[in-house]
Amino acid sequence: MRNTAMVLFGAVGAVLSTGALAQEVAPDTAAESAQGDVAVTIYQNGQALVQDVRQLDIARGRSRIVFPDVSAQIRPETLSFAAPGTAIVEQNFDFDLLTPQKMMEKAIGQTITLIRTNPATGAETRERAEVLSTAGGVVVRIGDRIEVLRDDGLPVRVVFDRVPPNLRARPTLSVNVESDRSGTRPASIRYLTPGLGWSADYVALYDEQVGSIDMQGWVTLTNRTGTTFFDADTLLVAGNPNYSGRNNTRSISRVGTESADREQVGEYYLYPIDGRTTIANQQTKQVSFLDVQGVAANKVYSRTVNWLANDSQPVNVSSEIAFSSSRDGGLGDALPAGTVRFYQRDREGNPQFIGENSIGHTPMGSEMSLRTGDAFDVLVQAEVEKRERITADEYERSSRSRIIQDGQVVATIENERAVTYWRTTMRYTFTNAKSTPVEVELLQAGLDQGWWTRDYRVVAEDLTGTQINTDERKWTVPVPANGRREFRVIFETKY
Repeated sequence: MRNTAMVLFGAVGAVLSTGALAQEVAPDTAAESAQGDVAVTIYQNGQALVQDVRQLDIARGRSRIVFPDVSAQIRPETLSFAAPGTAIVEQNFDFDLLTPQKMMEKAIGQTITLIRTNPATGAETRERAEVLSTAGGVVVRIGDRIEVLRDDGLPVRVVFDRVPPNLRARPTLSVNVESDRSGTRPASIRYLTPGLGWSADYVALYDEQVGSIDMQGWVTLTNRTGTTFFDADTLLVAGNPNYSGRNNTRSISRVGTESADREQVGEYYLYPIDGRTTIANQQTKQVSFLDVQGVAANKVYSRTVNWLANDSQPVNVSSEIAFSSSRDGGLGDALPAGTVRFYQRDREGNPQFIGENSIGHTPMGSEMSLRTGDAFDVLVQAEVEKRERITADEYERSSRSRIIQDGQVVATIENERAVTYWRTTMRYTFTNAKSTPVEVELLQAGLDQGWWTRDYRVVAEDLTGTQINTDERKWTVPVPANGRREFRVIFETKY
C-alpha cells in the first residue's frame, strides 16, 4: 500500500495527513511519550541539562537504539550514553522535523499532485507537477509551463507520493552500540540544550503604615526546545556557568555575608521544584519558591547630585523601598536575579502597582533599596550658590618623574606648578507637599576627580554627613510637612 501525504496551501494554513506517521505525532501525555525517568536542571543563561533514563531491550552485538522525544535543540556534542554492558559506537541526531516546508524542500526534483478547487463551483482539478525550487516560494513545472504557487487565499492542496525517509515528526536521537549481552536494562542519555530557561519574579505588597512588605517569589519556566518534558524532576540553578553576563548590584546598599540554608554545587545555589512537573513545549509555567510576610521595610527618598550641578528647576527625588534579605528580620534567603514588582493598597484595600526594579544574584543578609519611581510631592533643587578662588600659602610639587635606563635611575625631573584652590558653597532646596514630614537622602557625587584631588575638605555642612567613599558624601535631611528647607555645604577643593 502506498502512503500518501497531503499539504494544504492557502489562507487556511497547512495540514499533514498520513497513516505512516500516525505513531510519530508529538505526544500529548506522558503515556504517549518515549521518555523515561527525566530530570532537568535549568540554568539562567538559557541552557539546561537533561538526563533521561529509559528501560530498553538491547540486542547482543551491534545494534541501533532510537531515542525519540529529545530536545529539538539538543547539542549532540554534549551527549553521553550509558547502559550496563554496552558501549556507544556512533550517534546521530535527526533534526529535520516533518513540516510542510520541509516536505516541499525534500520534494525538489520529484513529482507531486496539485489539487485546485474552484471557489465558485467547488469543482476540483488535479495536475501532476515537478518541484523545481522552494527558495522564496515554490516553483513547479506543469507540462510545458513554469508556475509559482502563491499564497493568495485560493485553496490549493499538494499531495505527495511518500514521506521522505529522513523526516521525523518528533526530534529523535539514535545511537549505534555494541552490547556484550541481550536483554532489557536501563539506558541513560544526558545532554545540554538551549531553549529551556527560568527567571525569578517577585511580588511585594508594601504596607507603609506598618512599615513592612509581604514578598512572594515566583520561578518562571519557559520551554522553547520543541519538546515537552513529562513528569520531570526539575532543579533550578541560580548562576550562569561559563557566562559573561553581569548582574545588577546597584540596588544593594550593603552586600550580605550570611549563608543561606540551600544546597550549593560549585558556586551556585540550587532551587529544587517540589514534586515532579511537566514542562510543556511553548509553555510558560510559574512555581512559587518564596513566601514571607511581615518583613520590615521602609520608604526612602533620595537624590544623587553631580559635582557643580546647577538645576534650572527642582527635580523630583527617587522613591525607594528598603528591606533586608537577612535571616533575622528579613526575607531569610539568597535571592536569584529577577524583577521585583511592588504593590500598595489604596483606601478601599485594593492592591495597586507602584513600580518595579531588577536585582542581581543577592546573598542572604544584604541590605537593599529598590527604586520604584519618582516622588510626586518631594523635590530638590541643587545650585552653586557661591564659587570663589582661594590662594595657597605655597606651591605644591605635584608630579615627579624618573628616567630609568638599564634598571638604574639616571635622572629625576621635578615639575613645579601652582595649585589653585576653590571654595564652593552648594545650596540644596528641598520642598515637601506632603501632609507629613519626610527625610531625603542626599548624595553629593563627583568629589573624586582623580588621585591629585583627594585631599578635598568639607569645611561646613548644616548637618553632619557620612562619607560613603572618596566620590560620594551622604546627608539625611529632614523636610517639614507642607514646607521647604535650604541646606548648605561648603567644599574646598583643587577643582
